[in-house]
Amino acid sequence: MNSLLIPTSSLAPEFSLPTLSETDANLSALLLGQKRTVDAFKLHQAIVDQHLYLADFPSIDRQLIIKACIDSLAPLSPAYLVATRPIDKAVTFQWQSDKPLENQGSIAEKTTHYCYLSGNIRRADLVGRMVQTGTTSQYKAGALAQCHYVFICAESLWKREGLWELVMQILTHKEYQISSSLSPIPLNCKIVLVGAGMIYSQVRTEDWQFQRHFTLLAELASEIDLVRYKESQYVTWLQAVAQSVDVTLEQSSLAPLFRYSARLTEHQRRLSLSMLEFAQLMVQAKAYRGKPSINASSIEHALTQANYRHNSSEEYSGQSFDDNFINLPTSGAMVGQINGLTVIDAIDYSYGEPARITASVHYGDGEVADIERKSELGGNIHAKGMMILSACLYRIFGRDAPLHLNANIVFEQSYQEIDGDSASLAEYCCLMSAIAEQPIIQSLAITGALDQFGNVQAIGGINEKIEGFFNLCERRGLTGEQGVIMPKSNVLQLNLNPKVITAVGKGLFHIYAIEHMDQAVELLMQMPAGVADEDNDFPHDSLYGLVQERLDKLAGNGEEEIGLITRLLAKLGFFRR
Repeated sequence: MNSLLIPTSSLAPEFSLPTLSETDANLSALLLGQKRTVDAFKLHQAIVDQHLYLADFPSIDRQLIIKACIDSLAPLSPAYLVATRPIDKAVTFQWQSDKPLENQGSIAEKTTHYCYLSGNIRRADLVGRMVQTGTTSQYKAGALAQCHYVFICAESLWKREGLWELVMQILTHKEYQISSSLSPIPLNCKIVLVGAGMIYSQVRTEDWQFQRHFTLLAELASEIDLVRYKESQYVTWLQAVAQSVDVTLEQSSLAPLFRYSARLTEHQRRLSLSMLEFAQLMVQAKAYRGKPSINASSIEHALTQANYRHNSSEEYSGQSFDDNFINLPTSGAMVGQINGLTVIDAIDYSYGEPARITASVHYGDGEVADIERKSELGGNIHAKGMMILSACLYRIFGRDAPLHLNANIVFEQSYQEIDGDSASLAEYCCLMSAIAEQPIIQSLAITGALDQFGNVQAIGGINEKIEGFFNLCERRGLTGEQGVIMPKSNVLQLNLNPKVITAVGKGLFHIYAIEHMDQAVELLMQMPAGVADEDNDFPHDSLYGLVQERLDKLAGNGEEEIGLITRLLAKLGFFRR
């Protein structure tokens, strides 16, 4: 058995799932993996004049996570805003913890733990307003006077420059004013801005007042590592999410939910904390089943239907391959042609699509030309990958003398921008094939990034890439020769569709994990790469030996060139018998 083949046990994550009866879900379970956030909130509660920025991510349920964070804190006592009027002085406002006496009167009572403001926030929502009732006016408290904690959407506040400045002024002066005729009201609450981490970084460098007041950062984790946490803790988290949408989990639902979670993180030992993703999936599974409880089949059906709703572009792409509008052979062997793997990313869906890469070589000054870059269809990272490819070529074959060849490499039938360095391994193998004139097996596709020493590095979208090529081969008929070559460093990210794992188990499809580019060329061209001797010469029966011979010929050191020069000199009369 080939030692580079990945066993089926490594193609998807395996979990030790507890029974649901052993778990007890509650709101605090939603804080799984959020130790940094909990610590920041407790520090925020203990320090008087420092406020907090809660950095979240798009798939978090803000209302739920805020409630969970508040519940983790020690309860706060009510506070009362009272008005006092010393003799011959204006009315002043102050906060007190004791309930006001009958002759004092209470202007506002702070009995609500928290509130969350977002969207079209108005000044009155924060500081309150005066309401006219007949001949008298009464203060209607805003969030700052009603709540111990005021959570404000950072995006909503940032869009309204005047309101942003108002909040910063209130924090600076530690008071706010309802009208010019009234004394200011002391600030007696904690403010928490909730938004993307990028906003925090940007504003912190631009607004000195923000930097002064929002010294505490609570950054929500988007995933957990099963090295540090147990599967049973994650089950409790899943149950808490299910309860928030009135869904009950059955035991069989855990396996597909764990697989789905690992797929979101693209890691076999990490699980996602994307609350909205799971809540939406659970609600859809509940709707398809028609019952408040969901099981494995209802979840898998919901996932299948979600995929069906979003994969129209993938289907159209597949039709182009099936109708041979896109030429990409998956059998036979060809010189200077290889099947690379790409990922098409949409906003809400990603899928893998194989791509035909070709290379041609001729006499020249040593340039490896990237046609994608020259046609302005290649991004900067792809250009970087091509430069590393050239560095590998020169490191092996151009140590002592310049290379006398030019090469052109291109993604055939590609009409949109290509970026990333994950094709650099495929392009290197294709170039070796073109120089040595050795055919590449077309039943194998390859992905991987190179460093300057020929090591194969991890790339993104490995599951989509493998499944994209597998789907094409499956439609054409699995022969037992098809497969994918991938970086070994990506094995921990494998979470493949069960049909791919089944095909691998039956020997109908193969997945190879490699660490060096020499392993790739040996698999693709079915011959040893070759090891250089002390004179930096490769064996004649190796791939690199053939490459070296071709390069020597292009440099004018081959027998044919020497014979040609000799005949030319003889004709000119330099050799006489």
